[in-house]
Amino acid sequence: MTVRIERLVTSGQFSLDGGTWDVENNVWIVGDERKVIVIDAAHDADAIIAAVDDRELTAIVCTHAHNDHVNAAPELAARTGATIWLHPDDLPLWKMTHPDRDPDRHLLDGQVIEAAGTDLTVLHTPGHAPGAVCLYDRGLGAVFTGDTLFRGGPGATGRSYSHFPTIIESIRDKLLTLPPETKVLTGHGDSTTIGAEAPHLEEWIRRGH
Repeated sequence: MTVRIERLVTSGQFSLDGGTWDVENNVWIVGDERKVIVIDAAHDADAIIAAVDDRELTAIVCTHAHNDHVNAAPELAARTGATIWLHPDDLPLWKMTHPDRDPDRHLLDGQVIEAAGTDLTVLHTPGHAPGAVCLYDRGLGAVFTGDTLFRGGPGATGRSYSHFPTIIESIRDKLLTLPPETKVLTGHGDSTTIGAEAPHLEEWIRRGH
């Protein structure tokens, strides 16, 4: 069974601190011909189920709990039987979107999720959100960074529950230490690599965005 990574782009809205923005999200489907996991169930359960097709969905792993990354998670779980995984530090954000439905499992730093032929190591990378995580698979040569690291710099830290010095520390200590050829598969927009982003750390710190 060959493990592969598939990207589905879904559209919807992100809301926080009284503002709402139109966004497009990357939903990552990782697995083989029989079983898959979904990283970030964004906006459209129907589209995700169509992309999963006849494979078994075993887990829905949330990189963080901003509504645009988790708004389809409970419906997707109810329709497929998959378990929802979230870092407990993001429960306050989760409750803003899903006050009556808790995640099924807690993500912990260093934990390895073995699912659908993959071994995803959980890297707790707070900053964009308190419970933000990245998911690293050495065998696939890829790290799923959610909104922690993008092509061109760190995720946004201008809203509630976020902190710029913390996201810089997370990126420096947890992500830029990965092999430079590691693919960075992001929550929005285009992918990049660790090697492409690492030289710009000091520039990001100076910008302080």
